[in-house]
Amino acid sequence: MPRAKGFDPDRVVDAAMAAFWDKGYAATSAQDLVDHTGLGRGSLYNTFTGKHELFLECLRRYDSEWATRQIAVLEGDGPVRERIRTVLMTVVDEESGTIPAHRGCLAVNAAIELGGRDPEVTALTRRIFGRMEDGFRAALERARRDGEIGADRDPKALGRYLINAMYGLRVLGKTADRPAMVDIVDTTMRLL
Repeated sequence: MPRAKGFDPDRVVDAAMAAFWDKGYAATSAQDLVDHTGLGRGSLYNTFTGKHELFLECLRRYDSEWATRQIAVLEGDGPVRERIRTVLMTVVDEESGTIPAHRGCLAVNAAIELGGRDPEVTALTRRIFGRMEDGFRAALERARRDGEIGADRDPKALGRYLINAMYGLRVLGKTADRPAMVDIVDTTMRLL
């Protein structure tokens, strides 16, 4: 009979995600993962097979938590512009430190560091970005049906525009101040 794990794998993934978020993939050492998770190397690698698989699991968790929360906002009630603004302002709040633990977006960080060079990371970040784009598109399709936006507006193109604005805020958030990011949100909303 296999021995039961003496730790919570979800807690371990969350702790590892914090390490990768703080340092990035390449700069996070095995010792960093041990320090953050409290597990020995053997337990980590027996459970996740290696640093790369653990990083992929962290991206999956990020997708299932962060993207799912934002899509739920887009699927909610109320005017579409308010829901979209809420999503964009959440990014501003996270990037400007208004929401604690601001470290940027794990998916953007991964795409910048490994996108195009690591097929699995590229596929996962595309999936995350695609889910968000689909969330914007679906909200805009509903808004067009309900007459909140003009019938001549293309929800697919606007969804791509909004995903560009959202992830652009993530990158700019590394150096831009909050007023600059709020200006971007305000301009984006006027263009809808």
